[in-house]
Amino acid sequence: MPNARLVLNLTKAAIENIPPASAGRRNYYNDVKVQGLQLVVTDSGSKSYYLYVRNAGKPVRHHLGGHPALTPENARRLAEIARGQAATGTDLRAARRKQDRDRVTLKDAFDAFKVARASLKPHTLYEYGRYVEVAFKEWRDRPLKEITKDGVAKRHQRLTTDHGPAYADGAMRSLRSIINFAQFHYEGPDGSPPLSDNPVRRLSQTRAWHRRKRRLTYVKTSQLVDWFEAVRNLKADPDDKESIAVSDWLQLMMLAGLRRSEALGLPWSDVDLKERTLTVRDTKNHEDHTLPLSDYLLDLLAKRREVNPEAIFVFASYGDQGHLIDPRKALELVIAKSGIPFTPHDLRRTFITVAESIDISAYALKRLLNHKMRQDVTAGYIITDVERLRKPMQQITDFILRSAALKPTASVESITKERAL
Repeated sequence: MPNARLVLNLTKAAIENIPPASAGRRNYYNDVKVQGLQLVVTDSGSKSYYLYVRNAGKPVRHHLGGHPALTPENARRLAEIARGQAATGTDLRAARRKQDRDRVTLKDAFDAFKVARASLKPHTLYEYGRYVEVAFKEWRDRPLKEITKDGVAKRHQRLTTDHGPAYADGAMRSLRSIINFAQFHYEGPDGSPPLSDNPVRRLSQTRAWHRRKRRLTYVKTSQLVDWFEAVRNLKADPDDKESIAVSDWLQLMMLAGLRRSEALGLPWSDVDLKERTLTVRDTKNHEDHTLPLSDYLLDLLAKRREVNPEAIFVFASYGDQGHLIDPRKALELVIAKSGIPFTPHDLRRTFITVAESIDISAYALKRLLNHKMRQDVTAGYIITDVERLRKPMQQITDFILRSAALKPTASVESITKERAL
């Protein structure tokens, strides 16, 4: 049975009385006033206006819009315009594709960006998403073409005032990346981009980017007692699993020199409690990085494993990623309790500063931090295995814990002897 094709005077009342089509069918209602104007009704009851016309020698069903968002009167007006365009040689399909591109919103572009750039680190994608949802909340559902250079300049200034220079620049770099992606992802058949230029270029043209000063902050030796006390106090409530996890996460970064995301996303499959090692996969320099565990970290991780032996991640969480992502509240609590302002990366700098202060060799330190030594010819001949890093790792832990007035750790010699048994 063919789909029904009927003639009808398309009025609001008449359209609202039209029933859904039969299952798996569509019904077509031709308007009595405008040649080629059709109302298409599906089996779910949705109703849309189309213009059926010959265009460039081929029959084309050109979508005009859905009912009731588009009224019958406006549908007729758009149909007449489209008929005129078709008569003068305008390619309606190409025009429709351009119209669709013009309607692409920042959220649309970011959703496509996430799919195409799925290989990016989860934390990186999370930060992009936060900027879209917070810094550009008012722009999220607007077409990209409505984001102007002047608008970018004003938003950059506002973000600087409200959140600081680093946040403002980070937000704009993310916006620039998303729009650069959209310029190619949504380009037309002739290669034309949806925007004539990336509006974030205004910040470069006016030299509005903030000068980035390298952070030199770290937790000083004299602050370690207060810092560790505040961090360990996060475990005061045995039922607060997230605060306990944050406490262990902070201590792991301090005593192993790991980056924030490396520690947060660490799976148990990369922790070997028997061999006393952990491995970070696909690091910043794209190489796996295996570290020895000091006795304090070994005990800390072993206790975490005992509490939750079925967990996939060391710092498991119930979120979409399966592990902690943004433990901001707990960090703020530690800062408030200790009186020591710090960032997660400051803990890595503390690890480095302590290592240099106790004369850990440059080669050992670079290996512990997974820094490449491209310009050092001698380093290319040095093979530093995990066991040779165990002594300097333990020395760093001992110094930090002694400075924090915590119980001294076991000596390196006792660990080596125990492993030999």
